[in-house]
Amino acid sequence: MNKKVIAGLISLAFHHSISATENINLDEVVVTASRTSQARENVIGDVTVIDRQEIERMGAGSVTDLLRMQPGVQINTNGGAGTESSIYLRGTNDQHVVLLVDGLRINSATSGTTAYQNIPLALIDRIEILRGPASSLYGADAIGGVIQIFTRKNLSEKPLINAAVGMGSYNTKTAEFGINGGFNALKYGLNISSMDTDSFSAKRIRTGEDDDNDGYHNLSASGFLELELKEGHSWGLQYFESKGRNHFDSGYNNYGNQTLQSYAFTSKNQFTDFWHSTFKLGMGVDDSDSHALPNTNPASSTYNPTGVSLFRTEQQQLTWQHDIKLPVGTLTLAYDRLEQDVDAQSNVKTRVKKQRNNDSFLASYLADIDKHSLQLSLREDHNTQFDSYTTGGAGYGYRLTPNWRVTASYGKAFKAPTFNQLYFPNFGDPTLTPEKSDNVEAGVKYTGKNFNAGITIFENKIRNLIANVGPATAGCTLGGFCPINVGKVEILGTTIDGNWSVTDNLVLSGNLTLQSPRDEESDQLLVRRGNRYGTISMTHTWGNLQWGSEMIGSSTRYNDTSNTKAMKGYMLVNFTANYKLSPEWKLEARANNVFDKNYILAYTGNTATAVPYNTAGSNLFVGLRYQMKH
Repeated sequence: MNKKVIAGLISLAFHHSISATENINLDEVVVTASRTSQARENVIGDVTVIDRQEIERMGAGSVTDLLRMQPGVQINTNGGAGTESSIYLRGTNDQHVVLLVDGLRINSATSGTTAYQNIPLALIDRIEILRGPASSLYGADAIGGVIQIFTRKNLSEKPLINAAVGMGSYNTKTAEFGINGGFNALKYGLNISSMDTDSFSAKRIRTGEDDDNDGYHNLSASGFLELELKEGHSWGLQYFESKGRNHFDSGYNNYGNQTLQSYAFTSKNQFTDFWHSTFKLGMGVDDSDSHALPNTNPASSTYNPTGVSLFRTEQQQLTWQHDIKLPVGTLTLAYDRLEQDVDAQSNVKTRVKKQRNNDSFLASYLADIDKHSLQLSLREDHNTQFDSYTTGGAGYGYRLTPNWRVTASYGKAFKAPTFNQLYFPNFGDPTLTPEKSDNVEAGVKYTGKNFNAGITIFENKIRNLIANVGPATAGCTLGGFCPINVGKVEILGTTIDGNWSVTDNLVLSGNLTLQSPRDEESDQLLVRRGNRYGTISMTHTWGNLQWGSEMIGSSTRYNDTSNTKAMKGYMLVNFTANYKLSPEWKLEARANNVFDKNYILAYTGNTATAVPYNTAGSNLFVGLRYQMKH
């Protein structure tokens, strides 16, 4: 990347900073940035926090709809509700993000991705997004960052009920119910959500069996129990499950069922004034079956008389973490164990049943000394498949004035090859090595009474990138599509975010990402990632009515590595509104893509006959929400 490009990105960043976005609550506590509770104003990393109030205000239909509004986030969807979705964080691959639900991984170890489309917003209390490498805290795959979802939990003594119903375009219907409360030393909670929609055709061009709407149904639940044994000591149980069924287009009446689960036991113990211990033992599950056109020819290499493919990932996870308060700062020592088991069968003759284990040891240090902040982390991962790998990170922050703060950090990260890339019959290569990355970044943040803004400039260099472009080998018969460690990728960019309270009732906000995610050898943009994207939003409160508007935009992206199949840039406009009928009842409405913009996020492939996946046109959703007050 030449100096002119670097200078251009920096100048553009400062030029647009006044329209940047995110409302910063200085009383907030962030966990994901360091694995310990930390005041948000002292966080060194590039972090976004989305709380329950903001989730309800935005009225988004899915997790991906919500995340695409955040700095550094681009999305891809293969159709409507419930179809496969991808998150690209700071221009990295969709496999470069670690997603945690209440601290547990629930991704597929065969594909390496997470089914964001099957995580309902109704069960989410809070989302924390950490942009930048985090392998020194969370291990493999955190090259782009970490997204942690916290399910709804209210530790009130009094039983509190929340409920909502809604309906909208594409014959969409939703319902949710929850109860949280306590009895003496026991706290409990249960939340349930349901969604049904006819949606629309996944493919934009309808032919044959694909000339139909591809509906989606989801039923999900989360719950917790927390028992205080005595002051400073507690046991907890957590549970999350989502069951989704999605129809999709592939020349047949295709559909898939997918179940995501996570459950765990947690023991928290304040042994002394300076020593706190957390022990967590849990399981994350991604279990899916796909129903396609049967192949009834026994001589075929893809013989499958039922047309059913099965994929199951189980990830047993154990964490024992100790936070030790020192005379200056906090030392964290942790042991993590991850046991990954996969059982996948795409046809009668093709099955993968493998496992690998990972033992990790972490030491990190966090300190706030007058105007200075320091964060150091070192992690050693021992894996039964790819041996050992060491990652580290260092960050520094300095408060120039009560309003201005500068930060700088460096981090190493790596991504382990997926089970498909290693072992899938006639495809995988067990000699693949992990991808590696080095990231440097610097930021400036301003926090005022009515205006907050932040600018982060980053450079992420990724080596040994795994791509499905290799020649045929003894283990892979798909010449030109075999997984192989190739070249290098450099991603240089700037993220900007902030908000301005113009008056007590009017807030303007927005974010902008300028980036250059390119393959170093070909100098082509990475697939489905653009150079520029961002959002601008306005929220106005007038008595009991709150309404707002959003603009979401992106520059041109390409669906192929050679950058020949272009997807034009787009700008979407949405409107939101809610009206308080009483302190406990609220009407909500959201209008998406109000100008019926025709835009593309992905194609079905890179051939001349590939067709675009469909995206939603103008649509409307209205709902009624109830939240019992204390």
